[in-house]
Amino acid sequence: MKFAIFLLSLLTVPLFAASPDITFGQQAMVTSRSSHASKVGHDILKAGGNAVDAAVATAFALAVTYPSAGNIGGGGFAVIRLPGGEVITLDHRETAPASAHRDMYLDANGQVIKGLSTASHKAAGVPGSVDGLLVLLERYGSMSRQQVMQPAIDLATRGFALSYDLAQQMGRRLKSMAKYPASMAKFSDNGKPFKAGDIWRQADLARSLQLISDQGRDGFYKGRTAELIVREMQRSKGDITAKDLAGYQSVWRPAVRGDYRGYEIYGMGPPSSGGTLVIQILNMLEDFDLAAMGFGSASAVHLMVEAERRAYADRAEHLGDPDFYAVPLKMLLNKKYAQSRMSDYDPATASLSKDIGAGAPWPPESPETTHLSVFKGGMMVALTTTLNSGYGSKIVVPGTGILLNNEMNDFSIKENVPNLYNVIGRKANAIRGGKRMLSSMAPTLVLRAGKPFLIVGSPGGSGIITTTLQVIVNMIDHGMSVDEAVSLSRFHHQWQPDSIYYEKHGLSPDTRLILEKMGHIGFRELDYGLFLFGDANAIHIQGETVIGIKDPRNEGAALGY
Repeated sequence: MKFAIFLLSLLTVPLFAASPDITFGQQAMVTSRSSHASKVGHDILKAGGNAVDAAVATAFALAVTYPSAGNIGGGGFAVIRLPGGEVITLDHRETAPASAHRDMYLDANGQVIKGLSTASHKAAGVPGSVDGLLVLLERYGSMSRQQVMQPAIDLATRGFALSYDLAQQMGRRLKSMAKYPASMAKFSDNGKPFKAGDIWRQADLARSLQLISDQGRDGFYKGRTAELIVREMQRSKGDITAKDLAGYQSVWRPAVRGDYRGYEIYGMGPPSSGGTLVIQILNMLEDFDLAAMGFGSASAVHLMVEAERRAYADRAEHLGDPDFYAVPLKMLLNKKYAQSRMSDYDPATASLSKDIGAGAPWPPESPETTHLSVFKGGMMVALTTTLNSGYGSKIVVPGTGILLNNEMNDFSIKENVPNLYNVIGRKANAIRGGKRMLSSMAPTLVLRAGKPFLIVGSPGGSGIITTTLQVIVNMIDHGMSVDEAVSLSRFHHQWQPDSIYYEKHGLSPDTRLILEKMGHIGFRELDYGLFLFGDANAIHIQGETVIGIKDPRNEGAALGY
């Protein structure tokens, strides 16, 4: 049966739509950063696909319609609850090329070579997205590869009208792409910026997607696409080899699990730090009455900042790729350990980060990541994917339409020396061939009484964790609806630097004054947007009703029926 999914109108209004950001349904829901990609996932669900089918189709469509983070040249994590109740996770994070080593970004004097880990061919890790999506589909999907990939191929071939936001995004990147002809050919109109409303077609990417559809993983990790990637690496002194590509494998890992006020929390374990830290911070908060403190109060912000400060300090010291480093996961997830970390908590006085032990800061991801959530028939999928920086390294592999990631910068480039983001890292996240770099991505599932309750995750670099955390706290502690929980202002603290970041108007003047009197320092008000505060596309399952929310901070769509 041929599914003419692409031809269905992108303007179709979903059943029970209440606003541009929130959607109500009774059976299924998908929400993502791109309305085109969400429509693809929605149509797959309507055509009989399950939540995994829709998630894979949406993810491939994001590679076409949201190129700053959607990708087939990057990697990510997926957390899935099967209809029978089992929760599984798939790690399809990029890996370091086999030739990678600890000091690969240092010069002869041991100094960091500027831009080498972010804006060069040597910045790219071995991509995991294609393998991960195909592995998910093969094991838990119900549709064929051809069925779920055809909509993305159609979008790339026939094109779609650029929104104002996407046209502006692409135009801002042209200066950094100027020295790469294939990048300019893809992201400009003969060297000029695209305009809103222009039809954007990607013939090379369509061919690359078609090869995957026809040949499976061999259509990417071997054959024409792999040869073009390796040729580009050899031409420009990159490190990825044919053997690196052919040898890439996704890894099924145990989910991390926690309990919070009677709710079950499931997340991604290392090499993602997201699931571990969300649970650890919730464990630290559980002995306190956040509901009585009230949303946005100085006492609530103070408590959460102090818990975040301690958890992020632990992240820097203890978390890395578990295949290469002995991560003390049982300790970090233990409630008694969380209580011990809060034993010196003073409800009236702020700690200073320099006095909180457990290591050194780490190199966080760029905020340019993207998250999608899908629900149908008791199956929950939370999937987060990234290229690291917006548009990755800005390098398109000629003939493929594929952007190279710059994930190697997520490793600790040199111990105790600031990297591009003015932060440092240590042994747990040191570079090594075949190793996966540490991540903050936090695709998360929440159950109540064993039944689906919430699917959530976000982009936002180091703020992914606190964004995900605040949506959960807003719903469980403050009794908010999912649209309130996602839409209201957020704040962030990550131990180092010792600063409270908050969205514009996110802290009232009197709340900030009280926090300052407590001893909090380094307040930084940031404009409403993606950086640190994320894009939390979430789904709330409330009895027989499924509620999807597109984070109003950015474009996208929640679509259901």
